[in-house]
Amino acid sequence: MYSRKNQRDLTRAEKKRLVDAILELKRSGRYDEFVDLHRQYYVTDADSRPRPAHMTPSFFPWHRRYLLEFEKALRAVDPRVSIPYWDWTRDNTPSASLWADDLLGGNGRPGDRQVMTGPFAYRRGNWRISAGVTDDPYLRRNLGRPAAPVTLPGAAEVDRALGDPVYDAAPWNSVSTTGFRNRIEGWGIRGSRGVANHNRVHRWIGGSMAGAASPDDPVFWLHHAFIDLLWTRWQKAHPRARYLPAGPLGADDPQRDRIFPLDRPMPPWDVPPSQLMDHSRLYRYV
Repeated sequence: MYSRKNQRDLTRAEKKRLVDAILELKRSGRYDEFVDLHRQYYVTDADSRPRPAHMTPSFFPWHRRYLLEFEKALRAVDPRVSIPYWDWTRDNTPSASLWADDLLGGNGRPGDRQVMTGPFAYRRGNWRISAGVTDDPYLRRNLGRPAAPVTLPGAAEVDRALGDPVYDAAPWNSVSTTGFRNRIEGWGIRGSRGVANHNRVHRWIGGSMAGAASPDDPVFWLHHAFIDLLWTRWQKAHPRARYLPAGPLGADDPQRDRIFPLDRPMPPWDVPPSQLMDHSRLYRYV
């Protein structure tokens, strides 16, 4: 059992250990393997392949396992390290502590949006992007997108999602109008609601966080640790609610072979969502 802390509560030593472990994974090539994995399984509604990671009920369990695998790699470098979480409802400005030079570095500069500060700045020589949103080799950010302003989600938006007692609903994709999963994942639905929560955070950061290779920016892990925490809070708020769909869809349902019911193993780990409902024996949030 270990703890995941709010990034604002990390000590100077904890920040350094985390940064050093991430940089070691980058040097070894292991970090880019995680980026490639996310790109591989970022499958959209328009694609006929199974989609375990996004626009799907398994959004939460797939990313829980993904974070666990990354955390395992970090802890193999330094067993004192865990993934902190970023509560973007509170630390919601470019001056928040996670953007300081001793953790993630700050915003991208005007023009090319290249991050020039912090340990992941390209000019430091330790962080080269190999297959990102653009062909540029450097980490890019555009916090708040001033040219077309985006705000981070607030507590009220999160609370509305947490208040939905149903986990997910048909058509089990990006246009599901009800259900906790898509309210948090946050796909905009024309005539119903705009981009929200998880997706709006990616948009607010912009740059390298804007596409399927979003783990190129280490803030990805802190963001998704908070998403994982929100799932935990939803489970506590609705103890009788269950993951849906619980069983295979009907043979005539177009989503039948594309999504992952409770006991269908998810690639690439061959683990079903049912094995990822509870993290309490592995880690806790503090």
